[in-house]
Amino acid sequence: MLEVAEQDKKMSEKQKKIVAAAIELFAERGFAATSTSEIAKRAGVAEGTIFRHYKTKKDLLTSITVPIMIDSVAPFLAQAFVAEVFEQEYPDFRTFLIALVRNRFEFARENSQVIKIYLQELLYHEEMREQFSKVFMVHVKGQFDRIIGFYKERGEINEMPNSTIMRALITNIVGFLVTRFMIMPNAEWDDEAEIERTVSCILNGIS
Repeated sequence: MLEVAEQDKKMSEKQKKIVAAAIELFAERGFAATSTSEIAKRAGVAEGTIFRHYKTKKDLLTSITVPIMIDSVAPFLAQAFVAEVFEQEYPDFRTFLIALVRNRFEFARENSQVIKIYLQELLYHEEMREQFSKVFMVHVKGQFDRIIGFYKERGEINEMPNSTIMRALITNIVGFLVTRFMIMPNAEWDDEAEIERTVSCILNGIS
């Protein structure tokens, strides 16, 4: 995520270090518990350098981290996600689900710190919620509708509203990833087996 943002915003080297340090500390401790002096120390810059670029700690979050995600990173990642998962061919719905979960698993593994920050702050920033919804509606929802319709016609999905099916998929997959990488990252996980079980629960329920 930071690599995409750097390319888009053309940050200076010191800005890159500040944002990278802020990402690490916000993810580790949360925004409220992180001080600018700690960010400066982690980034290897003077605290005054932060304030030359950002007026306050909140400005660092809202004027850099959030807009980066909204303006450039989220659309880029959504487009890549669609290309990697939805624009491929699959023999059946289960194979599609396996590919979907594996793709989001690798994404969560590589970006767990940044994802944690956004999940923490999403409740407090209406702009973030609105823009995430917009990105989903523009880049992802239509692809979901298309593939759900395709497997409905093949008789592999029940005739429920597409919105219900999407909510079930997203809830199960996000719940698995949040538990795996944020709530219990140090538990003993058999990742491949857990991906298969997650897909089985989506397809068959637990009864």
